[in-house]
Amino acid sequence: MALASVSGAEEAKPFTWAPPKVGKGMFTNDLGMLDSEREDYATNLASYATNRVIQAKASPTSLEEARRLLAVALHLSPRNRKALVTTFQLGKGVIPDAATGDYSPQVLARLLITRGQLLQKQGGDENSQLSRIFIELAAGMDPKNEDAVYASETQRLDKGPVDWVAVTDYKPKEKPAEGQTP
Repeated sequence: MALASVSGAEEAKPFTWAPPKVGKGMFTNDLGMLDSEREDYATNLASYATNRVIQAKASPTSLEEARRLLAVALHLSPRNRKALVTTFQLGKGVIPDAATGDYSPQVLARLLITRGQLLQKQGGDENSQLSRIFIELAAGMDPKNEDAVYASETQRLDKGPVDWVAVTDYKPKEKPAEGQTP
């Protein structure tokens, strides 16, 4: 009888979730965003991810999209409540409750494209990296937003697509051992 209950518990999980690996995050204080702004973007990205998973009934595509969105959210704010809770729930095979985000997907996409363009103008490696991510996410969220799609496509043609593996399975650059040169 113990075997039946163990196998029953395994069957209860309706989908497979691979949580993003972000560690302490890929962005430092060099990123051109205030902490409060990072937290707001992280919360809204996590809310959007939650609602996409619900809307698509945890389809593999929606789970991969959520993994990317939650990774970005956690890179922006590693202790973001909504991102951490959603990641945990998906890991347990639980579809989270619908999230009330501050913005519709279309408005969030416009905010991401605008903020991405501003980050690009600010310059610096981290700003450029997040700019590319925001612009690609904006085009995916609202494919009818021609500005976002055009920016994403020209970015892809000029620099290639965003390396999502580097975002979702982040490995910090190793610092050289003491006494060694990089």
